[in-house]
Amino acid sequence: MIKVLPIQSKLRQEEICIKCGVEYDADLLAYAVSVDDRLSGICQFKLTDKGGVIYDIAATTDHYDADALFVMGRGALNFIDLCGVHYATYVGNSAEDSLLKKIGFKKNNDGVYEIDLNGFFTDHCH
Repeated sequence: MIKVLPIQSKLRQEEICIKCGVEYDADLLAYAVSVDDRLSGICQFKLTDKGGVIYDIAATTDHYDADALFVMGRGALNFIDLCGVHYATYVGNSAEDSLLKKIGFKKNNDGVYEIDLNGFFTDHCH
């Protein structure tokens, strides 16, 4: 079973970042995803006055589960949307292009992955 949970401890966030090969940033919020109680990845993000900013959607270095990363990425976007922030960008380099597109991001003319969350979780399936 896929489980996505917020990481409550900054020490735990740092440990998971190491396991996923990404840089830890104490100023970022984070979700962890596990599959059948096996750690599978991390998503680090923050809320800004310009929208949600996702820095990492990364798998552990020893296990890649695209479905788990998809669910975690959508979970982070849902949290951002529920906070009243209806726009997000992905600025990291840990996620594959195909995963970002599956999550719902589109690359704009400047090469930035972005998503308009207005109605995203209340309208038809995406």
